[in-house]
Amino acid sequence: MKNTLETRLGVFFALALIVAVIVLEMVGAADFFKKGYIINSSFKNAKELKKGDPVKMAGVEIGRVENIRLADSQARVSMKIEGKYALKTDSKASILFSGVMGQNFVSIEGGTPGAPRIEPSGFIEAASRPDLNEIMERLQNVASGVEGLTKSFSSENLSTLIGPMNDFLRQNSTNLTAILSNAANVSFQISQGKGSIGRVIYEDTLYNSLMATVSSLQVAGSQAQTFLSEARGMLGKASGVMDEVTTGKGTIGMLLKDEKLYVQTTEAMDSLNQILGKMNRGQGTVGKLINDESFLKNARLTLQKVDKATEGLEDQGPLSVLGIAINTLF
Repeated sequence: MKNTLETRLGVFFALALIVAVIVLEMVGAADFFKKGYIINSSFKNAKELKKGDPVKMAGVEIGRVENIRLADSQARVSMKIEGKYALKTDSKASILFSGVMGQNFVSIEGGTPGAPRIEPSGFIEAASRPDLNEIMERLQNVASGVEGLTKSFSSENLSTLIGPMNDFLRQNSTNLTAILSNAANVSFQISQGKGSIGRVIYEDTLYNSLMATVSSLQVAGSQAQTFLSEARGMLGKASGVMDEVTTGKGTIGMLLKDEKLYVQTTEAMDSLNQILGKMNRGQGTVGKLINDESFLKNARLTLQKVDKATEGLEDQGPLSVLGIAINTLF
């Protein structure tokens, strides 16, 4: 290769072109040559967002900020999205920052798959997120609260809190010593198997009794379970009987469901009611027998005569009785 003026100029222009492309890519001006569409979103605060900052979805860059302007007291952000990415109308945009010292960017949260695709120059809803200043302000408030809490543990406050406790311990040192001594004695007796608690812990007899009681409870539980099973069976049978009655089976079922039998039963009850009414009014033989006092008196006299006749017959012999009967008949 000859080191001529033309060669050096060619190399210079090639390097200048590469540098220009790199600079355009860094400032976002290279997006002018890329195919895409514009979408808009309005934010209450642009949060130091600049033209050329990236637009990301799920951490993947899908476009760049095209323009930022003030509209209706809000920051109107126009974003150029690459044509291969289709955003949904229910997507949401928020301004985030990458790291403490990183640049801001617009984050797009993808919408539902069934939502329609946003048209060019369309709007998407903005979601408010706390920025670095708000986070630092909250951290400052937390630090102030911690500082106030640490100030409350000053020597004067601690002495105010601990002083009464020290006085209490000094005044009741004898009682506290006695309580601790008694507690030590009780724990020693328990460890030796003395007392109710010690016997519960160390004696096998009580343990065996407790195990026998538990076994009895288990047997009672199994019996109760058997009883419940039998009760369920009885309830099942009762349910079956009720089903048969409901479907008109059996005497009771037919009585409830068969209208003819119901009518006949009703007529029989009416007839019985009429008969009882006549008897109460003294009609008929049975009614007269119940309600006629003269008939009752005659019956009593007849029974008295029969009683006297039987008494006379007891005094006669068999032959005399036979003769009387023959004379009476013939």
